[in-house]
Amino acid sequence: MDTERFDEAAAWSRAREGDSASFASLFDRHRDRVFGQALRLLGARHDAEDVTAVVFLEAWRRRDAVRMVDGSIIAWLLVTTNYTVRNHTRSSRRYRNALSKLSQPAPQPDSTPDVDDALDNRGRDAAVRSAFAGLPPRDQDVITLCILEEMPLADVAATLRVPIGTVKSRLSRAKRRLGDLTLAGLDPAATEIAAGRPALEGGAE
Repeated sequence: MDTERFDEAAAWSRAREGDSASFASLFDRHRDRVFGQALRLLGARHDAEDVTAVVFLEAWRRRDAVRMVDGSIIAWLLVTTNYTVRNHTRSSRRYRNALSKLSQPAPQPDSTPDVDDALDNRGRDAAVRSAFAGLPPRDQDVITLCILEEMPLADVAATLRVPIGTVKSRLSRAKRRLGDLTLAGLDPAATEIAAGRPALEGGAE
């Protein structure tokens, strides 16, 4: 697709009127970014694919509610991705809780080379995903749009329907919370710091 000539606003206008071909062009344009965001948060490709499908289904079903900012619907799609991931995670948790009531098979030793490194990497990734999931939804959205997608503050403010100053304050708070929660996930002893208690060394902040 020639992205320089693609008129997304016009394509979305046609899609809102029910033009499936125009909607398909928007799907092709934004699918990878939506999938990438879902994969960052979930860590599993098949789950990210499911979330991506749901996001675009919601975009089609709720065409009149989709908000376009700076000629694009990508910000709305990414915020909807965060919302869909939260729902997916809740459903998965209920499923895991049900499975936990069943008898578990005996664990088998893993003879894969470098398994320790792989586990360390998964641990770090899991800590970041868990920290992100622990943020309030509005903080997740501002981190997604400002940090992960590097969108202009004005576009983020328009998407979230808040003043730019509010975006800045939310971003500052969200980055601090994310750092604290990630630290706590990597080092359980750091949960006191994440909870806002003074560090043992250096005194209170």
